[in-house]
Amino acid sequence: MDFNLSREHQFIIQMVREFAENELKPNAAEYDEKGIFPLEAYKKLGKHGIIGLPFPKEYGGSGGDYLSYILAVEEISKVCGATGISYSVNTSLCAGAIYQNATEEQKKKYLPDIASGRKLGSFGLTEPNAGTDAAAGQTVAVKDGDKYILNGQKIFITNSPIAETFVIFASTDRSKGPKGMSAFIVEKAFPGISIGKVENKMGIRSAQVGEVVLEDCIVPAENLLGLVEGKGFSVGMKTLDGGRIGVAAQALGIAEGAFEEAKKYMKERKQFGKALWKNQGLAWRMAEMDLRIEQARYLVYKAAMDKNNGKPYGVSAARAKWAASDAAMYVTTEAVQLFGGYGFMKDYPVERMMRDAKITQIYEGTNEVQRMVISGDIFK
Repeated sequence: MDFNLSREHQFIIQMVREFAENELKPNAAEYDEKGIFPLEAYKKLGKHGIIGLPFPKEYGGSGGDYLSYILAVEEISKVCGATGISYSVNTSLCAGAIYQNATEEQKKKYLPDIASGRKLGSFGLTEPNAGTDAAAGQTVAVKDGDKYILNGQKIFITNSPIAETFVIFASTDRSKGPKGMSAFIVEKAFPGISIGKVENKMGIRSAQVGEVVLEDCIVPAENLLGLVEGKGFSVGMKTLDGGRIGVAAQALGIAEGAFEEAKKYMKERKQFGKALWKNQGLAWRMAEMDLRIEQARYLVYKAAMDKNNGKPYGVSAARAKWAASDAAMYVTTEAVQLFGGYGFMKDYPVERMMRDAKITQIYEGTNEVQRMVISGDIFK
């Protein structure tokens, strides 16, 4: 079994790492403090071909693979987890849902702008009473000639306040339950779509997250994703499987970023006449952090390769997301502790990384859901 990354993958890592260090890291604390999304830096990601990494060139992509995209999310998240998830939602959820399920005409119309960074994409599934239980969504779509009329509310939707293209889920036949759900490509300019409350969050503060309100929203019938009703629930669940690998990569990057900050601090900080790392108890805590990061890394890359190779990846994505997000929460918490009082202050990035890490255990399916997925596969 070859654990070495290809030269192409190594090139992507180096390119994205340099971009993140130069374009994101210097201002990451300010983005977090003010809740500002680095839109100009994000557009530069598009110009470098990073946003469209997993899509064919014919749709405006870079012709890479899913692992390339995962490596990019990881590198970005080392310095700014919020930008990491905004990128992931755009590429894996919005563009991914379109690429895997849309008609050829829909792909050619929408993917080039999303893949290039000219427009930001969003994914509207969660509702006030339909989080983990996505099938309980109340948003409805009624066919009216050559258009659909959508009514409902979506919450906690990443990128929504600044997005221009949405994949929105709504029921076209309530009597069929999940089998009556459909997916639509909705443009910000369509009549009847608006942004409600923009969330004030504990972490990933520069990522823009808000409500999407649909009040008699007019969507052309040609924007029914794939031009097929009743496939929305399966589209949503399959898309989330891929999205979980993106969240796992985000979590892995956050953990790695906090680990490197702790390592640097322990080399520089002296107490009782010696560097912190020379205290065996503290050094062993770093060893535990290193172990959890490496365990998570292989599960994340394994899930990405399963998707690359056309293998079933739902369970491997669940493993990766659970392991990496728990690792991120453990490593960032330990990093704050190793910094002592300084770790609690905003002068150092580990407190931000700790706040960012928590959400990775919750969104894209809570880690309790990942346990359900894995245990269900064990006993199926």
